[in-house]
Amino acid sequence: MNKFVLATANPGKIKEMQELLTSLGIKIVTRESLGIDVKIEETGTTFFENASLKAKAICEISGLPSIADDSGLMVDALDGKPGVYSSSFGGESLSASERNNYLLSFLEKMEQRTAKFVCNIVCVFPSGDLLTTVGECIGEITHKPKGSNGFGYDPVFLPDGFNKTIAELTIAEKNLISHRGKALRFFYDKLKIYLSEGNRV
Repeated sequence: MNKFVLATANPGKIKEMQELLTSLGIKIVTRESLGIDVKIEETGTTFFENASLKAKAICEISGLPSIADDSGLMVDALDGKPGVYSSSFGGESLSASERNNYLLSFLEKMEQRTAKFVCNIVCVFPSGDLLTTVGECIGEITHKPKGSNGFGYDPVFLPDGFNKTIAELTIAEKNLISHRGKALRFFYDKLKIYLSEGNRV
């Protein structure tokens, strides 16, 4: 069974990726299981650059194909901000609730509230080959937070075609439309083709 290492330490993402890729004969291993304890500075200005930095660094250290992702919220009226700084927008010390209110304060008098969540997945192989996919969830920013099922900006994001925020959706509903869910499904399809072409990993 081919081994791939996941650049994240997030247990939810590890479980999700393992369940998705098992049918392709792939075993997901963690950085921790390989004894890799390194902080990778996310200095990129795009989701692709940050995901690539993480995937390349872990691939070089482990000698295994490495998968990384980077994601965030892009608000049109704010010229794509917070973007790659989504998790630290307004300051590292803010709670998720405070960060949502900070975002809403910028849009208080704005009519344009369109936005999108974006997730970029990058897989780097020891050969230098690279697979990348992007998933997007289009919607708009609400006027106040609603729901408690999600995290991050979910309570203030109303996806197109829904009258509920992402934080009001069930896990199953969210996975169908989420930027990450889409990027994962695209990645599965690309990797399946890559492996079927006889590429060595």
